[in-house]
Amino acid sequence: MLTDVLVLNFTYEAINVTSFQRAVKMIFSGKAEIVHNRDRVIAATTREMRMPSIIRLLYYIRRPMQRVALTKKNVLLRDDYTCQYCGTHGEKLMTVDHIVPKSRGGPSTWENLACACMQCNNRKNNRTPHEANMALARKPRQPKYIPWIQVKRNTLPDEWGKFLFLYNVSIEERIEA
Repeated sequence: MLTDVLVLNFTYEAINVTSFQRAVKMIFSGKAEIVHNRDRVIAATTREMRMPSIIRLLYYIRRPMQRVALTKKNVLLRDDYTCQYCGTHGEKLMTVDHIVPKSRGGPSTWENLACACMQCNNRKNNRTPHEANMALARKPRQPKYIPWIQVKRNTLPDEWGKFLFLYNVSIEERIEA
């Protein structure tokens, strides 16, 4: 969105996306500097400035490694919206399958959940992959860390790309990290 501003840590790593209003407050309070402006000019009572697109904090924020929340969306992202049984790819058609069914005591953990298309999920039904004669493409594992930035897909301003290079990694690299 045109009012979103990318926030970089002192070391130029992306840490957040904030509103335009908050970014301006951080700039005027001396907590951040503008790295990149947009073409649009905003007029304040005493001066004019171009709308910021990227700001950088003037101090370092230490952030502990965050665990990736176990959610349906994150399981689908981990598996890149690809059915782990047949290899079909597609965002709208995918579900999350319990490898060992819940009815048989299968837990809701990273290691027991996999992305599956509706057809494979129905075919597997209330059985294990072995019983259903279905093989998993790869053994599911918990991602170590995925640096999530709250932005909508394919709507990033072009100038953000060079600061989000850390996020353009394959799904295998995310899991191995």
